[in-house]
Amino acid sequence: MIEFSSKYISLFDFKIYYYGLILAFGALAGILLAARQARRKGLDESFLYDALPWVIFGGIVGARLWHIFTPPPSMVAQGITTEFYLTHPLDALNIRAGGLGIPGAVIGGFLLFYWYARRKGEVIAPWLDVFAPAIPLGQAIGRWGNFVNQELYGAPTDLPWGIFISPENRLAGFQDQAYYHPIFLYEALWNLASVFVLLWIGRRFAKSLKDGDLFLMYLVSYPLIRFLLDFLRLDASELGGVNANQTFMLVVMAAAGILLWVRHHRPGAKGAADSEWTNEEQGDHG
Repeated sequence: MIEFSSKYISLFDFKIYYYGLILAFGALAGILLAARQARRKGLDESFLYDALPWVIFGGIVGARLWHIFTPPPSMVAQGITTEFYLTHPLDALNIRAGGLGIPGAVIGGFLLFYWYARRKGEVIAPWLDVFAPAIPLGQAIGRWGNFVNQELYGAPTDLPWGIFISPENRLAGFQDQAYYHPIFLYEALWNLASVFVLLWIGRRFAKSLKDGDLFLMYLVSYPLIRFLLDFLRLDASELGGVNANQTFMLVVMAAAGILLWVRHHRPGAKGAADSEWTNEEQGDHG
């Protein structure tokens, strides 16, 4: 028997959530763009597909761990804390119940890709540039899962593009407010714009870019929008009274920006052909 609801399709009592389908579609779109970029750069496309299971696994584990260690206040108020997850391992593993953090997904995916690439003796930096526009594409699509779940909305607003949130999905203290900033949409649009900007920069300035520059630009672009949007977020995760996501994004953005500047302004800095990440210098780590 098939049953349709606002958040899932039920096939003989097995629920397939639209959120998961949207995330899967976003991941597929990102993979296809990454494969296209790999072909364009003359990289071994088969290596990309071999690495993907590790990247996806690392992304899922990282995303879940980020949520476990930075639960939002609304969940903490319900008793769903880091301590709860650590003492209830089955709940910690149940990602179908929700709770994935994009910062953790990027970190986890990167770490396992780094490990796999080193193991196979691949030069890492060119591949990071392959992923640079693919990641925000997947994020731009995946954020629409938040629309389906009526989550990741901002402060109440009377702007014409404010999104209606059903009473059962409103945070405590905001039951009398119906329309909110659709910060998931703001982030999705920013990420989509980032895709085109990164692709354009990669082609327009190919001769002056170093391998890894596009990825560093992504690490400036995405943290910037997350940092700004958290000023509108009502349910921001905190650690020790400090906004965890906002602080982390500020650190990443600053570090990536400084590294990008240093790579091109230190004495002897050259273009992509003379990058410090060439095959000869990195060597074979197989």
